[in-house]
Amino acid sequence: MIIHKNSRRSSLLLLSGATLMLAAATPGAAAGVPGTSLSPAGHRFSAVAAGPVVFEAGPIVVTCATSSSLPGTGSRNTIPDGPAAANPAGPVAVRIAPPTFKDCTTDAPGLRVAVETNEAAGPWQVQLQYGTPGTARLSIPSGGFVLRTSGLLACAATAAPNGPATAEGRWRQEGGPAVLLERAPIPVKLEGSFFCATSVTSATITAEYTVRNTTDPARPITVGPSQPG
Repeated sequence: MIIHKNSRRSSLLLLSGATLMLAAATPGAAAGVPGTSLSPAGHRFSAVAAGPVVFEAGPIVVTCATSSSLPGTGSRNTIPDGPAAANPAGPVAVRIAPPTFKDCTTDAPGLRVAVETNEAAGPWQVQLQYGTPGTARLSIPSGGFVLRTSGLLACAATAAPNGPATAEGRWRQEGGPAVLLERAPIPVKLEGSFFCATSVTSATITAEYTVRNTTDPARPITVGPSQPG
């Protein structure tokens, strides 16, 4: 991945790039989309990045060394029980804990980066759709992801600034369950000092999140076809 050499411009863009991780309005099931079922019902799961998470805005790159969404209190990161675990007309949505992003860096010297996530405006979700290939949509509430820089530039990049947004990705079953995001675009809003690139309105995210069953590690989380009623 090529790193931009212009510190100023880079820092501005990089903010927006990081914001991309925010997800947004979930598209509904289209005609002809197969049904989906998740299993094992009631089991909890973790989603941990298998490598760095990369945010890009144009030539700008921000890299976070670690990221994860882990089960905590309540129903977050839990496969639904009963009818909620299947949808005969499309994807199944599962609420997740807002992912954390740590050890984030950029190519701009003298610039520090931090990412904050929250669910104040609504839930983070992953929407899983059976198919060949399967799809995975990472959805987050408006303002649920904010990337801030400090040092030479004080800028803030907010993902999904005008409402929830969705990062489109893939579900991988073979080789170990995972959510794959490959330069998935997300709308962003950039604010801050004079040199912040406020004209930037979108960014992309690239990541691979390994999904593991924390209730029974011997049983993988599975996305399959819905069963006839």
